Amino acid sequence: QVQLVESGGGLVQAGGSLRLSCAASGRTFSRYAMGWFRQAPGKEREFVGVIRWSEGSTYYANSVKGRFTISKDNAKNTMYLQMNSLKPEDTAVYYCADGLYSTSPSDYDYWGQGTQVTVSS
Repeated sequence: QVQLVESGGGLVQAGGSLRLSCAASGRTFSRYAMGWFRQAPGKEREFVGVIRWSEGSTYYANSVKGRFTISKDNAKNTMYLQMNSLKPEDTAVYYCADGLYSTSPSDYDYWGQGTQVTVSS
């Protein structure tokens, strides 16, 4: 059993920055990876990035590469998503998830409730 809670979403102008947090509780000792996904209205859930919990390796979608950075704090069981140079097309509900080091939502077993990110032009 793993519980995930996202925070940090909000409204920001294009070109601005936001940092999202994902706090985990429960059975975190067997974690392989944690990932970020996003979903805009009427769209499929989209992979954003993932971090391997053991040593911190990361992988990002091409759409966010160079703008977004994932980090983690093991002591706090928390993952972060630093989002810079935000664009209107980044507008979505952002979800964190616990699972495999994968780009597929089906490889993640636990999900947070999501946090809204809105980028205005």
